[in-house]
Amino acid sequence: MHQVVRRDVLAASIGAVSALLLAVVPSASYAAGPGGSKGGTGSGGKSGQNITATTKIQVSTPGRAGSAKTGTLSSEDSNWTPPACWYEPAFSPKQIESTVKAIDGLPLFGDAFASILNGYYKDGTPYKDYNLDQEGKGMFWASVVNPKRKDDPAATSCDKLPFWVPNGQTPAEPLAVSPQVLAEYAYDELRLPDTTITMKPGDKSTVNLPTWTWLDKSTFRPVSVTASIPNSGLSATTTATPVSLRLDPGTADARVHPAGGVCAIAGDGSIGAPFSADKANQDPPCGVTYLRSTAGKAPHKLRATVTWKVEWSSSTGAGGALPSGTFGTSQDVTVQEIQAVNR
Repeated sequence: MHQVVRRDVLAASIGAVSALLLAVVPSASYAAGPGGSKGGTGSGGKSGQNITATTKIQVSTPGRAGSAKTGTLSSEDSNWTPPACWYEPAFSPKQIESTVKAIDGLPLFGDAFASILNGYYKDGTPYKDYNLDQEGKGMFWASVVNPKRKDDPAATSCDKLPFWVPNGQTPAEPLAVSPQVLAEYAYDELRLPDTTITMKPGDKSTVNLPTWTWLDKSTFRPVSVTASIPNSGLSATTTATPVSLRLDPGTADARVHPAGGVCAIAGDGSIGAPFSADKANQDPPCGVTYLRSTAGKAPHKLRATVTWKVEWSSSTGAGGALPSGTFGTSQDVTVQEIQAVNR
């Protein structure tokens, strides 16, 4: 019981001085690397009443998505989202020690806070002398909140105080960073190309005449992101591959081609087929036929949504599938009606 009370008091004390931690905890900075990589800094902070760290995960995207406009995936599994928080290597013994010493002697109970912190990290409950004799042999792992998910209630799930993990060991903690956590983090970093489609014939659709639609095959190719923890050898690559295009004409007064509006992606990466004059009377492999004019009305909002299959691999050999995702954009379509002249 005494230990539980002590831990609760420690957590409350950390919450009170958390603003100071950003300034006093030394940290190694991980700058952006080549090939479109970026990473965090490992500085201290707080989440509620717990010591936290800024993620050190670096992400690297080889090449580009192939479009100036990009977007992120929406999971087709409504019950799944990338992780909101996890634990990762954050502080060395010297960094924990310097934090406590910086707090000691501050006005407004700084010495009392330091005394509690020393009791936890210095005096043997549960750590002795900040684990300084283990410098270079491990790290204190701390909770990290996914910056894109900070408002998710699940972001408060990682509420443990920083705990020691020797180098080369994986902590017995379900929320510890792992290849799959890295892969799921990379899922959030995927940038998918814009889905604005080409429509022909003409600049406007015509009532009862099929409009051919297609997407540039050079744009729709697999997109990958690699997430890694620097100096750990741990990395995971998440790859999204386009599999189909769904057309929503924006009105019930329309027919889609093929029926159902799902256009398959060909082996060469093309979606649909370009229009040519000799195909004017044919149904397109991917397209829409509008049945009413938009004269005097607002244009229809044609939405084109690409479904992406998502898979991951890692430096450990682990890998598998993640939920498929979608990304789509809308564009205005004006529908004209050809007027016939009777003589």
